[in-house]
Amino acid sequence: MDKISIDEKLALFSDHWNPRIIGELNGQHVKLVKLKGEFVWHKHDEEDELFLVIAGVLQMEFRDKTVIINEGELIIVPRGVEHKPVAKNEVSVMLFEPASTINTGDVRGELTRDTLNRI
Repeated sequence: MDKISIDEKLALFSDHWNPRIIGELNGQHVKLVKLKGEFVWHKHDEEDELFLVIAGVLQMEFRDKTVIINEGELIIVPRGVEHKPVAKNEVSVMLFEPASTINTGDVRGELTRDTLNRI
């Protein structure tokens, strides 16, 4: 039971759209990821996703609206809802989601990460 320094973990990587696992609880992964640019439109049929913005500003696009999530704010995307994260500048995000969650959900492509590193 050691504490986890979010800043120290974020300093271990610089690439974008490649989540790292920093902890687990109750079948959930706690992940850190850096975002920059646009992700892909996707949805998760079986999982809700929680995005907590640690640094920067995240734009979450939905088919009918866009929600701006500032540092210190979070958004929960319900299962089955199509969405696309966008980061005009680099954003650091903590994710809470079931361990089975694939980052691109129902879409496969170059940004899909089937296996995540633990840091």
